Amino acid sequence: MKYGILAFFILILASCNNQETEQSIRGQITAYRKDAAELNQKITELEKKLSAMNSGDNSTQKILVEVSAVSFEPFNHYIEVSGTAEAVKEAFISPEVAGQVREIYVKEGDYVEKGQLLAKLNSEVNESNIAEMESSLELATITCEKQKRLWEKGIGSEIQYLNAKNSKESFEQKLVTLRAQLDMVMIKSPVSGVVDEIYHKKGELATPGSQLMQIVNLDDLYINADVSETYLAQVNEGAIVKVEFPVYPDMNLEVPIYRKGNVINPNNRTFTVQLKLKNPDRLLKPNILAIIHINDFSSDSAVVITSALIKQDITGSYLYIMEQTNGKWIAKKVYVTPGKSYLDKTMVVKGLQPGQQVIVQGYNQVSDGSEIYVKTNNAS
Repeated sequence: MKYGILAFFILILASCNNQETEQSIRGQITAYRKDAAELNQKITELEKKLSAMNSGDNSTQKILVEVSAVSFEPFNHYIEVSGTAEAVKEAFISPEVAGQVREIYVKEGDYVEKGQLLAKLNSEVNESNIAEMESSLELATITCEKQKRLWEKGIGSEIQYLNAKNSKESFEQKLVTLRAQLDMVMIKSPVSGVVDEIYHKKGELATPGSQLMQIVNLDDLYINADVSETYLAQVNEGAIVKVEFPVYPDMNLEVPIYRKGNVINPNNRTFTVQLKLKNPDRLLKPNILAIIHINDFSSDSAVVITSALIKQDITGSYLYIMEQTNGKWIAKKVYVTPGKSYLDKTMVVKGLQPGQQVIVQGYNQVSDGSEIYVKTNNAS
């Protein structure tokens, strides 16, 4: 009992120590952040004093930079989604009737035409039934013709002729059915394409619903992708998108959106986008990975800069421009409002004006007020 009480108090003490340790760490982080802000401010002030002490045209005391003039240019933003390819025409061949595989007339990799004979099931019973039915039909036909002649001569009754005629027609219909059944054991290709895989061997039993072989046509493909419902309003059928394939880095296609799904998947909140494209040289295969670039924003006139130029501090996003003060070129810290980013470019919504000179090289060495010089002709 005493040991249990002692263990209980030890647990409480450990919990208190953990809480005190967490609070202590948070306090240290806050103090360090405050110290860092004060140090940055002191460094900036010292740099300004150092810049003021270095008078004259001694460029060794200045920071070498390169600048680029702000201008309006087109900007396009794309969302990237991954998709997979699917053959437009593909068939998993299955027999309509059960039977033993007697012959397989193709091999994997063969190109077949629509309607070409692929395989044949055991048809001995069908052929025997057809032969028997043909014999019965022949007899019924002769009997019908004789009854007809007798009836036309007034010998015999009309009912006898009609029974013979009905028997003949019944055998004809049964023969049609048997021949249709025989045709079912002759397995033909429903599409033109390549025999990708054969699942049965000669002598094995094939049944309806079981896959005998797979035929795939590589001339046309679908590309299926799931897109977040966030972009439902920006994605429309007929819009041109860019398609890339990681396994073929040099293949870049532009195709329209063929179909846009009408249902949101509740599991991942996406809708389906489908492309349809020609397969050049049949290089693309079903299930190959594709990267689709869908344009969701475009501007014909925007301020666009390299994303790496934009930095962050406690106030917000900023960059450095070149400005002349008291006859000297200095780096000026300017806060901006970034917009959309794509690849290494960012659109600046607010904070920059056309003609301003943005520091594009040496921006990591300057601070607000640092004296600079350039070796380009962008500034005089």
